[in-house]
Amino acid sequence: MTTAVSQVTIPLAGLLLQMQDLLEELTDEQYVQQIKVLSNATLGQHTRHIIEFFLELNTGYVTGKVNYDKRKRDYRIETGRACAIRSLTTVISLLDKENKALTLTVDYSNDNEELGSVQTNYSRELVYNLEHTVHHMALLRIGVNAVSTIVLPEEFGVAISTLKHRSACVQ
Repeated sequence: MTTAVSQVTIPLAGLLLQMQDLLEELTDEQYVQQIKVLSNATLGQHTRHIIEFFLELNTGYVTGKVNYDKRKRDYRIETGRACAIRSLTTVISLLDKENKALTLTVDYSNDNEELGSVQTNYSRELVYNLEHTVHHMALLRIGVNAVSTIVLPEEFGVAISTLKHRSACVQ
């Protein structure tokens, strides 16, 4: 029987493996090169951002509280392609857990107002992280095209719903 979590973790692991494949093709120089079309961000910065959301979710799974704004920033992931590859392997290995209730801390204020909280669960946060990953993979695609001749799979950085829509349009 397929659980709600595995319905998300299987495609999510596939996305993260696509990212890992990309990182293995890039050079260290391409990974840290500032890219004008990405507001001078690097592929490493986008990769670190993705990975850290998953690491924060894993920490939150243990504590019951997720706060993506307070995630630990590990600049070794941003500047070290090999570190990022190892981190992706770790993230993939941590995905498959039982669903459970979590509290998501949110801060949408412009000042030092009290933080808000939203009740959520692990499955829902996996869905959020899947969509967040696809979004940043689309940005990675733009960056890769700017710094290399690597040919990415057609589905890299494209939402599953978009791929299904495109397929339906072809038929």
